[in-house]
Amino acid sequence: MLPVYICEDEPEIRAAQREYLEKLILIEGYDMEIVMCSGHPEDIVEAVKESPGRGIYFLDIELRGESMDGFGLGKEIRKLDSRGFLIYVTAFQDLAFETFRYHLEALDYIVKGNVRKMQEGIRRCLKVITERMREEKGEEREYFSVKVMDVVKHIPVDEIIFFETSGRTHRIELHGLHDRIDFIGSMQELEEKLGERFMRVHRAYLVNVDQIAELDLKGREIRMKNGEKCIFSRNMKGALLERI
Repeated sequence: MLPVYICEDEPEIRAAQREYLEKLILIEGYDMEIVMCSGHPEDIVEAVKESPGRGIYFLDIELRGESMDGFGLGKEIRKLDSRGFLIYVTAFQDLAFETFRYHLEALDYIVKGNVRKMQEGIRRCLKVITERMREEKGEEREYFSVKVMDVVKHIPVDEIIFFETSGRTHRIELHGLHDRIDFIGSMQELEEKLGERFMRVHRAYLVNVDQIAELDLKGREIRMKNGEKCIFSRNMKGALLERI
C-alpha cells in the first residue's frame, strides 16, 4: 500500500485535499492510504522516517511561518525516498525550473485556486501513479542503489552500460542510459554484487554484457549500444567472444 502525505498550510485547502483524496481512493479502490496530513513540514519528515518506503506527497510551496518551504521539504523527502511521487499543489503555475534546480523530479504541479481544477489534477496524478506502479510490477525490474551526497539513487540494472574507475582513489563512475554518477566504491565489490550479467573486462571497466554492441578485436575495444567505448584486456578476448 502506498502511503499518502499532505503538507498544506491553509486548513481549508488541506481539509479539502484530504476529503477528496479519501473519497477518490475509496471509489477507485486504489491501494493507497493517507498517513499524514499537516501544515508543518517537520511532521511529514518525521512520518516518512518512521515508515520508510515509496510514497505519494502533495506539497504546498509557500508554507508560511514554517522552517522550510515546499522545495526544502521536497529535498528532505528525496533523501529518504528517492523514488517517491512529489506533487506540488500551489498558486504558482510555472515552477519547473525551481524543481529542476533542486533536483526534485516532481510528477506534476496542481494549481489550487480553483477547486474543480485541483480535484482534476489530483485525480490525474493518482491515475498516472497507478499506471506506473502496474508497469513496474509487470517488469519486475532490478535496481542498483547508490548514495550520492545525501541522496540515494536507484538506477535500473538493465539501464547501466558500464562502470569505470575514476582518476581518484576509491571513486567509480557509473555510465547509464540516462545517468552518469560518480560515487565511492570498489570494482571487486560491484563485480560480486552484480553477478554474471557484468564482466570485468579490464581492471578499469566492469561492463553490462547485454549492452555490448560489437568488439574490435584488433584494437581491443568494446563499443556499447549507446555508442560509448571501453577497452578490454588481452586475456578477456576468449571470454567475451563466448558471451556475445
